[in-house]
Amino acid sequence: MRRKLIFVLSFFLLITATNSCLIYDIEADTIYNHSIKKAPFDAIIVPGIPYNGKQWDNVMKMRVLWAAYLYKKAYTKKVIFSGSAVYSHFVESKIMKQYGIALGIKAKDILLETKAKHSSENIYYSYVMAREKGWTKVAVATDLVQIKMIKKFVVTKRMPVSFLPAKINIIKNMTIPDSIPIDTMAAFVPNFKSIMETETWLQRWHGTQGKNIDFRKYY
Repeated sequence: MRRKLIFVLSFFLLITATNSCLIYDIEADTIYNHSIKKAPFDAIIVPGIPYNGKQWDNVMKMRVLWAAYLYKKAYTKKVIFSGSAVYSHFVESKIMKQYGIALGIKAKDILLETKAKHSSENIYYSYVMAREKGWTKVAVATDLVQIKMIKKFVVTKRMPVSFLPAKINIIKNMTIPDSIPIDTMAAFVPNFKSIMETETWLQRWHGTQGKNIDFRKYY
């Protein structure tokens, strides 16, 4: 009876996970197919993710791989990696740049936005950077979950950016080296304090909502 119960539960979890992946791919494809018609973009914005000082996690790997894919396909001319040192000693955008170069993105085509501590800031500061360069066709390239989180912010602020959600079925078939050596110290910030120490939960929530941004620079 116990084995049967375990089997049923395992089967249920497998079906649930499969359906979730299928739903993700369908939704991501819909948004992607709508946006890719505007390619090539002047730049894509790739939000950062914390780095633990040892190796990139699956989320960072996915975002950098997706950026490299879009770049190699000539769907974008430039890549803006965005993110400060937020939860660890390492500047997220600088770490992602090193992995991006290792995956074939030319250093001259990478820009770094190093102030952002929240997703809303990733998008806003990077878009301002692109606008100052005279670039008008800009897209956010990240996972579908993050896109759904920031889309309301982008729409509310009427920022003319497109969305290119990562397509899992493409990324999982990409070949990458087992190990990619990078210079972590080039992104290291001494005397660092995590945002968990410097901001309360409410302050972090306000940051996520974009309430720490001075929007006068854009408007």
